[in-house]
Amino acid sequence: MELAILGLPLSGKTTFFNAITGQNAETGGYSGGDPNIGILKVPDRRLQILSQIDNPNRIIPAEMKCIDYPGAVFTDSAGTGRGLARFIDQLALSDALVYIIRAFEDERVPLPSDGVNAERDVETLDLELTVADIGLIERRLDRIEVETRSMKASERVNAERHAALLARMREHLESGRALRSFERTSDEEKELQGYRFVTDRPLLILVNINESDVSQTAAFENQYQNLSNDDYTAVAVISAEIEREVSQLEPSEADAFRQDLGLPEESSRDKALNAAYSLLGMHSFLTTGEDEVRAWPIPIGTTAVQAAGKIHSDLERGFIRAEVTSFSDYQANAGSAASLRQSGLTRTEGRDYVVNDGDILNILFNI
Repeated sequence: MELAILGLPLSGKTTFFNAITGQNAETGGYSGGDPNIGILKVPDRRLQILSQIDNPNRIIPAEMKCIDYPGAVFTDSAGTGRGLARFIDQLALSDALVYIIRAFEDERVPLPSDGVNAERDVETLDLELTVADIGLIERRLDRIEVETRSMKASERVNAERHAALLARMREHLESGRALRSFERTSDEEKELQGYRFVTDRPLLILVNINESDVSQTAAFENQYQNLSNDDYTAVAVISAEIEREVSQLEPSEADAFRQDLGLPEESSRDKALNAAYSLLGMHSFLTTGEDEVRAWPIPIGTTAVQAAGKIHSDLERGFIRAEVTSFSDYQANAGSAASLRQSGLTRTEGRDYVVNDGDILNILFNI
């Protein structure tokens, strides 16, 4: 899983990147030639609870790769954003986009000439990505036009149908809507699999507020919900600077720090990352024991045999059945295998069982 982090200069984009990856990349208008790359661990409090029960040798959370793209690509010297072009192919390989949008004033960080305006900044980012997708469509339409000239009439049907689909998509983009909201049939979805459209990716918009405003996070969330206009876009509010400071503390110190600020138990950072995870259509099943406690990321709808393959191909190939316990039942019975079986809380499921979020799996197999 890969998240592409985008934002205008001085939005707090790289500060957020540092907070979620534990890195110390340069901030303050970073416009380096190459993106920052890091790995974030998906927050999951269930792992800590399981570790208290089973005392494993290690804890392994789900992970996502994060790429922090230079803010300057959206504002080159001519103000055209052409610097983005060299990253388009890489951006199109991401699984989701994250916009960091500035909603704070700080005398240490110069304001844009027309002040703070979250809606404007979202539109700026959207515009550059939309132009890239329109360009891709138009290049493909030009090729189709050339190719159809040498086709027989009977051969043109599929090409013309595909051209009509692309034209509808271009019209959708030109109306100011991203392709993530473009309605398509399952057949059309298959037809488009060879393309890499940037605006087709799910989008998480993170509104970055001032440290002094964190107590008003809920009010800001209500204020900025209008930034989301489709089912594949989510909005959350963070203070990137606060999250960076918290990320450098030990867990007990971080909890005390949050309490001193009057912040909720779940941090804005964790809430945002879980929102990204959900946007990707992902959730986790769990495995636990003396060796390790681990979260395994899987697409929603994954079957037991597919989940077994996530652990190891041998488990999928020799799958017999899965022993399944819900996390809540496992916690309530302190992991006692005898108690769970006696109460019928650990059950056996076949290969077609659809795995739920938080299911604890033990795969039985033979090869």
